[in-house]
Amino acid sequence: MATKKIGDVILDVKNISLSFGGVNALTDISFDVREHEVRAIIGPNGAGKSSMLNCINGVYTPQKGSITFRGKTFSHMDSHQVAVMGIGRTFQNLALFKGMSVIDNIMTGRNLKIKSNLLWQAFRNPFGIGPAEREEIQHREAVEHIIDFLEIQAYRKTPVGQLPYGLQKRVDLGRALAMEPQVLLLDEPMAGMNVEEKQDMCRFVLDVNEEFGTTVVLIEHDMGVVMDISDRVVVLDYGMKIGDGTPDEVRNNEDVISAYLGTSH
Repeated sequence: MATKKIGDVILDVKNISLSFGGVNALTDISFDVREHEVRAIIGPNGAGKSSMLNCINGVYTPQKGSITFRGKTFSHMDSHQVAVMGIGRTFQNLALFKGMSVIDNIMTGRNLKIKSNLLWQAFRNPFGIGPAEREEIQHREAVEHIIDFLEIQAYRKTPVGQLPYGLQKRVDLGRALAMEPQVLLLDEPMAGMNVEEKQDMCRFVLDVNEEFGTTVVLIEHDMGVVMDISDRVVVLDYGMKIGDGTPDEVRNNEDVISAYLGTSH
């Protein structure tokens, strides 16, 4: 396999501070993410990892700091803006439509890319193939490609609520991929999985990164996973950054060892 080429900085987080009612969730956090890398954010429970993703994702507005994405700097973006710009997200707690099929759930990830008014086009052109119909065919082809990629062809028409948890996580990843994000934020994609499911998800994350060229920002508790698949790791503890570097550098960082790696799992 060819050596992966890490590009220039695509996402730059500068001096982010976030508090809720006087409680500091994040204090003066800075780090960057380079194009095509897998960048992990780790730390004990309550360290501020999900809060950090929520700031990048536009869910939270930090009191201080800025985020630069592809050279454009923002003190705040809303979630829709972030998605339109090319930042996708999966969530720790699945937000899938449980009664809808796998294919329809993944199709919802294409919403931002749908340009035609499908109903209006169908009304005006009920018999022929118009722009809307051609566009829908293209979107469905993109979704089918993702379904093949994630090896869930057998479950295309199955309501998501009937699938095992590990497969639901895969569908959630598929929905995020359907947005064709340049940066994909993964919030504990392996939480609650058994060993085999984790191995599968690790493979898919690496394949997304290598085959699609998608930059991945990953929160994960399993240190073995983090050290195996990450290019660089930033470590948070009590809302402060205590380490940043390659997996080996972080593994040998005394502050990290005492705060996190030294704890029993």
